[in-house]
Amino acid sequence: MSSTRYSILALALATLFSASSAISFYIWKKNLIEWDSKMKELQKSLNSALEKCAAERQGRIRAQQALRKAVVAQPQAKSENLDIPSYPMAPIGIVQSCFSTRNGTPRQPLLVPLARACLVFDSTRVPPASLEGLEEYSHCWIIYVFHLNTDLEKLWKHPSKSKFKAKVRVPRLKGGRLGVFATRSPHRPCPIGLTVAKVEAVQGNMLLLSGVDLVDGTPVLDIKPYLPYCDSIEGAVVPNWVM
Repeated sequence: MSSTRYSILALALATLFSASSAISFYIWKKNLIEWDSKMKELQKSLNSALEKCAAERQGRIRAQQALRKAVVAQPQAKSENLDIPSYPMAPIGIVQSCFSTRNGTPRQPLLVPLARACLVFDSTRVPPASLEGLEEYSHCWIIYVFHLNTDLEKLWKHPSKSKFKAKVRVPRLKGGRLGVFATRSPHRPCPIGLTVAKVEAVQGNMLLLSGVDLVDGTPVLDIKPYLPYCDSIEGAVVPNWVM
């Protein structure tokens, strides 16, 4: 009798365990199906978001390309003889210099080592982070505009009608003339200047310089670090009158 009871109890426990296992498997299977469904929905949403971002990026790229084509294809800025587009540029900053007028400003850079200037960048266009690392260089190139040229407004408003002097007087030649591209005259078809200065410090959106040959208020288009290994050319040749 006792043996029969134990058998019945064991059978009941086995049945209960089997039922419990079946229920657990059913719940696990149901949860797995639900999670799989959720994962598919999330993946679908992610793919949709990625496609939307890609479409927006492509649209943005196409808009930028169209804008660039429109900017460089301005008909009023084209030459009469060559189909050359213009490339309008806005200054990134203005020089605050110790030289208030053109008279008295050095003709070349580094001739007056103590000459000081501060290049103040337009904070709306040039964040201070753009200058990080520049203080590690001793010198930098500065690309600027000869903004005090008397014919500047006429040159930019009516480039096709503006004429420049092909030859200019060279002081060292005692009045002799040379082609403008063989000189550093500020009166050029594109009145852009290139100079080098010593980097003294970087403070926020300001670059402190020395050895400058820039007049106060000079608009700056770009700056680049001076690299001795490629900017200093060994064996470079110049005319005798330059020496």
